[in-house]
Amino acid sequence: QGGVRGIDLGFNAWGGLHGGLYFPWDLDMLVKQKVLEIERMDRYDLQHFILEGGAVHVDGEGTLLTTGQCLLHKNRNPHLTKRQMEKLLRDHLNITKIIWLPQGLYSDETDGHIDEVAAFVKPGEVVMSWTDDPDDPQYEVLGRAYEILSRERDARGRRLKIHRLHLPDRLMITDEEARRIDKAHHSYYRGAGTVFAATYVNFYICNGGVIVPAFGDPRDAEALRTLSGVFKDRRVVQINTREIALGGGNIHCITQQQPRGW
Repeated sequence: QGGVRGIDLGFNAWGGLHGGLYFPWDLDMLVKQKVLEIERMDRYDLQHFILEGGAVHVDGEGTLLTTGQCLLHKNRNPHLTKRQMEKLLRDHLNITKIIWLPQGLYSDETDGHIDEVAAFVKPGEVVMSWTDDPDDPQYEVLGRAYEILSRERDARGRRLKIHRLHLPDRLMITDEEARRIDKAHHSYYRGAGTVFAATYVNFYICNGGVIVPAFGDPRDAEALRTLSGVFKDRRVVQINTREIALGGGNIHCITQQQPRGW
């Protein structure tokens, strides 16, 4: 009826004891409930369902994008079938159509989050990561994703309009950066030479604007032009986010928009 409520989903540090990025995560599990208490909003308890914000993208009109690699991974919800998972998503996210892509970016430590691959810019329209280089390890992954998105329809029966954002060059952690990282004993390896997933699709939509990653790469300007063209009613701002990428992910990974309600 136009109100806003929060869903307290389960979290296990992107894989728990079988590939998770750190341990322990018990205090992380309390964050959502605390935020909802501060905002004085009602809460749905869904902690038995592991789901990170970066694992799904919705269009606001009943369509959800995700990857099988992440949601169906044995280190997330081995107790749930795909059908049970789809019911949970439909019941709690008010969606009627789920578009499954097979996998996320190669070497993505989150086990294939969708927010590195594709994102809605408006209902019926998506942007997706892309590469023209057949030697790039992402070439096959993104080619398959494009094929699926090209033939899919959204919850309202529309074919998707697709904008492709070419990936920046492969980014690797430098010796200096590796020395500056404050390592925890059980944290994910981030030594010199480690390749990290970098994409312009991992942007954040906020009131009146869009915050877009930049990497000091020649493709930065091209991505800014494309996104400025598809977000004509918003101010598109690009900032260098290499520091965030060193920790894994990017802007969308560390933010979560709050719906306005009616």
